[in-house]
Amino acid sequence: MMIAPARPYDVLLVEDDAADAMLIEDALTARGTRNLTQVEDGIAALDYLRDPLHPRPDLIVLDLNMPRMNGRELLAVIKNDEDLRAIPVVVLTTSSAPDDVSDAYRRHANAYVTKPVNLDDFERAVQSIDAFYLDTTTHLPRQ
Repeated sequence: MMIAPARPYDVLLVEDDAADAMLIEDALTARGTRNLTQVEDGIAALDYLRDPLHPRPDLIVLDLNMPRMNGRELLAVIKNDEDLRAIPVVVLTTSSAPDDVSDAYRRHANAYVTKPVNLDDFERAVQSIDAFYLDTTTHLPRQ
């Protein structure tokens, strides 16, 4: 059973599969997510992240295999962007290939979870991000 976070948080879910998105939303809602926004590819995610009218997410949950801009490309852009790199990213994908896992961590993913989602593993990944980042991060205003 999951323990609620010290405070609710905002999540950007970058996922093109509706069924997976619903499962992830259920798991995050159980964690006390205040706001979950879903986009279907990396380009839409960047548009969202760079729009000053949207709240800055506390966590990004990222699929790797998507149309237009895939998760690998988006992860590289996020972690090389001074304004975005501090946002924790949990990669959630079907691939358990060692090259994909090491590539995600080389691109500075904070956690890697494979689909089909084992909810216990996913919850542990979110809890570790929650404990390490979300409860200790000071939110800076957008520049």
